[in-house]
Formats: sequence, C-alpha cells, structure tokens
Amino acid sequence: MRKIIAITAAATVSAAAAYFVYSSAGGKGATTQRTVLEPGAPLAAVQLPPELSAPAVIGKRAFDAVCAECHGDNGAGRNGMGPPLVHKIYEPSHHGDAAFLRAVRNGVRAHHWNFGSMPPQQGLTDGDVKSITRYVRELQRANGTN
Repeated sequence: MRKIIAITAAATVSAAAAYFVYSSAGGKGATTQRTVLEPGAPLAAVQLPPELSAPAVIGKRAFDAVCAECHGDNGAGRNGMGPPLVHKIYEPSHHGDAAFLRAVRNGVRAHHWNFGSMPPQQGLTDGDVKSITRYVRELQRANGTN
C-alpha cells in the first residue's frame, strides 16, 4: 500500500512539474506568460480614479515626493525596490489606516514581501500620512482592491 501511495505521489509531482514547465514556456494550456521585469519596473497596472478628493490630491503630492521612489508611481510598486500598495494585502481589512502611520513613524520589518525592511520616513507629519493614506485608498477603490 505504501508503494502505491509513493508512486501516485511521485507521478502527481512529476505531472505538475511538467505542466508548470510547459505552461511557463507558453505551451498549449498556458495560463500565464513569465516575463523578466527590469529593476525598478512597475509591479502592477494601476488605473487612476477619474477624480481625486482634495485630501487625496495633497496626499498624491506627498506620496510622489517621498513614497514613489520605492512604491512606484500611483502605488504600483517597483521591482526590487518596494511593493505595490494597490494590492489586496493593503486593503483596510488587512492593513488599516493606522498601519500606514506606524510604518512611516517606525519603519516595517519585511514580512509580506522580499524587498527588505522599510526604514522610518523622515519629514512627514501625521497629516501628510493621513493624506497619503487617503490617496492610496482612493487608488485601491478605483482598482477594486478596497
């Protein structure tokens, strides 16, 4: 009985590996195309909302000045630099607004992504962070992640 289970498991793993290799190469039935992103390339396609609220416009300015270097234009992330903020991980149900304030004040130990830890950010007031958070939330809503 153990031999049958071991053989079945090995066959399943082999079939899955073959499918993965075949799919990755663009074979019939491929569901995704693997591409190599350049360092700093956007990690997500982000649609801008038709209009931003006044606080979000202020937040966009602060985001562009301080956050976009790592988190990319409009929170799309940057390959090798920082994660996209327009992502289900950053939905309010998982990372509430206070998490953004704590991240700016204290930095963040890497735990969801392999970008390394985020250091505390200097020169942003609590009001700046509230506006940045508002901007990110409006981007998230426009992209169905909030």
